[in-house]
Amino acid sequence: MDKQLQPKNKTLKKMLFIGIPVILVIGLVSMNLLHVKQVNLNREKLSIKRVVRGDFEDVVLLNSTVIPKTTVLVNVLQGGSVAEVFAESGQMVKKGDVLLRIFNPNAELNYLTQETAITEQINNLQNIRVNIKNQQLTLQEQMLSIENSFKNAHRQYVTDTNLYNNGVIAKNVYEASVQEYDYQSQRNEAIKKSIKQEETDRKIQLNRINSSILNMERSLKMLRKNKENFLVKAPVDGLLSSFNPLLGENYPQGKNIAKIDVLDGFKLVAKVDEYYISKLDEGIHGKVNVDAKPYKINVSKIYPEVVNGQFEMEMQFETDSITDIRRGMSLKSKVFLSNNSSALLLPKGMFYQSTSGKWVFVLNSENEAVKRNVRIGRENPFYYEVIDGLKEGDQVITSDYDGFEDVELVVIDG
Repeated sequence: MDKQLQPKNKTLKKMLFIGIPVILVIGLVSMNLLHVKQVNLNREKLSIKRVVRGDFEDVVLLNSTVIPKTTVLVNVLQGGSVAEVFAESGQMVKKGDVLLRIFNPNAELNYLTQETAITEQINNLQNIRVNIKNQQLTLQEQMLSIENSFKNAHRQYVTDTNLYNNGVIAKNVYEASVQEYDYQSQRNEAIKKSIKQEETDRKIQLNRINSSILNMERSLKMLRKNKENFLVKAPVDGLLSSFNPLLGENYPQGKNIAKIDVLDGFKLVAKVDEYYISKLDEGIHGKVNVDAKPYKINVSKIYPEVVNGQFEMEMQFETDSITDIRRGMSLKSKVFLSNNSSALLLPKGMFYQSTSGKWVFVLNSENEAVKRNVRIGRENPFYYEVIDGLKEGDQVITSDYDGFEDVELVVIDG
């Protein structure tokens, strides 16, 4: 029997139909893999810096302001309107100097009423004390009289006893003498006990009266002293500032109206980025230049409250013998976070804003720079510390990388 043969060209067509698309896809993928995304940039628009090895200075640079070490606020102790002004801002004052006088008729009347009432109470208690002492004198006189009567009765009793025993006087005369003596003796004892109790009570009463008078005199003294609150006085020696009262201006009680800078030295205050709040601590050393002269400073106080991304810090000078600074001066301060150490240093640039220090473009020839992963450590105002990915002498584009996330190659023109 004859066999029917399948035509070979059908198998070949089938293989070509499947294989050609696969080859095309592989080719396209290979072309995409071999293609590197690049960007052309003008050299004049780039910032290219060299990686160097040097001492890394772990510091924070601050714009600090000079303020007095000690500032005392001046407050109005008695509210009212300004009647007289005796000083002006910028003037040196001594403790106790009168700065201004406050007028408040209602408060003055109230002080006068209280003073009159307290004075009247003191006078009443003093009168009571005088009466008690007069009563004591009267009782003492009575006691002397009673004591005299007792002594007379005792003497008569002794005399009559001797006469009666010798048969000179009658019995009824003797018995009368005995009766008088017993009466005067009992009377004397009873009155002595009564007077003794009265003396104890009077002593307690006088002590209470004296204590009340003493307290009232203290209140009166304090009240009269408070009347001086109408005069606002300097609490310390120093330089008067922020003092601008107007005649007739009304101030409530407790209102701050001035500052006095005690001239016992200065300190620095600065606003610091919140990035450093965990890196700074009290006692950290620093340095500041005043007229090209370096002075050592120490962090003395850190205020942890963060406002608008910043917190406040105070720094003290290690010496108070600085004559070249004045209140309000602005100085560049440097605070050391750690000691200097040798490291690879990359100058700071705008690239960090886009990469967070994870990659950079490194020149591999005069006109090309390739992307390279790196690891950045500490930073100071001038340099980043390079931990990995770069070596000394590498040239890095440090200008802005915005929009270069997918770029692998930078071609430098010009």
